[in-house]
Amino acid sequence: MNTKLNRSDFILLGIIIGVTSLFNVWQYYVYGNDPLEFIVDIPTYIVMAFIAIGLFMYWLLPNFLLKKTNYFLLISLAIIILTVTGFIENLAGYWSCENDCRTYPIWHRALLDGLFSGADNVGIPLGILLTKKFYESQTQVVEIQKQQKENELKLLRSQLDPHFLFNNLNTLDALIDSDTDKAKEYINRLSLIYRYLIQTKDAEVMELSKEMNLAENYIFLIQTRFGDDYDFHVNKNIDFSNKFLPTGAVQALLENVVKHNKVNGENKVHVVIDIDEDRLTVMNLKSNLTETKDSLGTGLLNLTARYRLLSKELPAIEESETEYKISIPIIKLSN
Repeated sequence: MNTKLNRSDFILLGIIIGVTSLFNVWQYYVYGNDPLEFIVDIPTYIVMAFIAIGLFMYWLLPNFLLKKTNYFLLISLAIIILTVTGFIENLAGYWSCENDCRTYPIWHRALLDGLFSGADNVGIPLGILLTKKFYESQTQVVEIQKQQKENELKLLRSQLDPHFLFNNLNTLDALIDSDTDKAKEYINRLSLIYRYLIQTKDAEVMELSKEMNLAENYIFLIQTRFGDDYDFHVNKNIDFSNKFLPTGAVQALLENVVKHNKVNGENKVHVVIDIDEDRLTVMNLKSNLTETKDSLGTGLLNLTARYRLLSKELPAIEESETEYKISIPIIKLSN
């Protein structure tokens, strides 16, 4: 917590002490106090209040409370500050009533009265000020955490597979020579994918419906590139409203299928995308050339890290000799 006073703190203190001073002036007027008491008591109260609060905020709290050095010394010094400022204020009030200062109560009575006066005059404005500073510090912590979270998400989203564009350009080059109509469709689908990635580059989550539109275009690219080696089936008989996924999550899952299931033109890789109310699951039968090492690639690691920032639930992976299944939680932003 930053205890240094800013402009709004001084305004708040000015309002509190100003209102208290006006109340004291009214009280003095009602009881018919001597004008000398107005001239001496009110300014003394204001000066002592600012001095005490300044000592607390600029010296005592930052050096003893926030650093957690010596709580006994902290309490002792706080009592001394309140006692001294209260004693000075009481002494000024005693003198302004045209009393002889030599008759002012001494020792324990004067010190005890000073402590009570100091606590009474400084306690309320100091308490309100500390409450304000604590609230500001908590708000600042939340903002910093939010910004850090956004930066982490942007960093994770930026780590896309560098081979994605290269592989698609190679496929497009082959299509231009063999099938110009399909090449045009391929360019259209590829442009839709990149348009989606650009438009959602700053979004933490995206509607499930839009993610599935991305998946449809991405599946077209895979099937065009590999022919009949990959067979996709999507079960999506649910209402997509109020259902979200981390942006690009489905693409990461499909990339994982292609990366870890090499094809040889003989064995088809069957992939099922199943969507229920709470999770999206991608299941595929392993090809004979499935790569077993690095089963959790960079894309899935990043996706898991993003879920840690966005949700209490994490992706779940089930793997057997013949089947690989990964399910990711569907995020709901409202009930």
